Amino acid sequence: MKHSFLVITTIITTIFSPQLVQSEDLNHVNQLLATKKCQKCNLNSTGLVMADLSNADLRGADLRNSNLSQANLSGADLTGADLTGASLYGANLSGTNLSEANLTGADLRYSYLYNANLLGVDLEQTYLQGAKGVPLNAGSAQQFYVWGLAEAQQGNYKSAIARYNTALSMDENYAAAYLARGLILYRLGNETSASQDGEIALKLFTEQENAAGEKAAEQFLQGIELLQQAEAKKKKAGGVDRFVGSIGSLLLQLLF
Repeated sequence: MKHSFLVITTIITTIFSPQLVQSEDLNHVNQLLATKKCQKCNLNSTGLVMADLSNADLRGADLRNSNLSQANLSGADLTGADLTGASLYGANLSGTNLSEANLTGADLRYSYLYNANLLGVDLEQTYLQGAKGVPLNAGSAQQFYVWGLAEAQQGNYKSAIARYNTALSMDENYAAAYLARGLILYRLGNETSASQDGEIALKLFTEQENAAGEKAAEQFLQGIELLQQAEAKKKKAGGVDRFVGSIGSLLLQLLF
């Protein structure tokens, strides 16, 4: 799952790069902006930041490395388009048809994907941190789990829980997702639900004979108990962050 690890690495990118059109075919760019119809056009490395391309016909278009940050692509048809390495940071992709599109290395962070068609799209090497409305058919339970870890690392706890919930709706025996969700719930102060998730995770890891997962779940539950005891004695439980961090590193190890 080394490709999955790409999802949780830090992305260093310039979102608002100079809006210079770098495509070799300026006629195609002008055609797109004038008519919103540009099937199989050469738009490689084109700067289209904040462009209004709603309902545009871009079927089969070459949009590799293009900058579509914060562009409005709602309702657009990008069937079979090549968006390898493209920036769609904050783009509106609501209702967009992306079926069979190539999104390898594309940046969809904080984009809007409500009702988007992602049939036949591989998102394993796509950056989705903070994306809203990711369809259930966009990935496997493990991919949603990985995306949840990425959200949690960035402090997007509600989004992380949503990703874990999706993973669990797809696989109710996904022990790591229970443990990861429990960790976030504990950080948010919901100790009861956190402990419940930890207990479920421990039971599943034990049944699945996953020694690493079992160890992580045991440490999580023991940590909660120790911190509760410290709080009861009115001692400062300054180890909360260290405790959460240590379990978080074990969750990452469960990917491999």
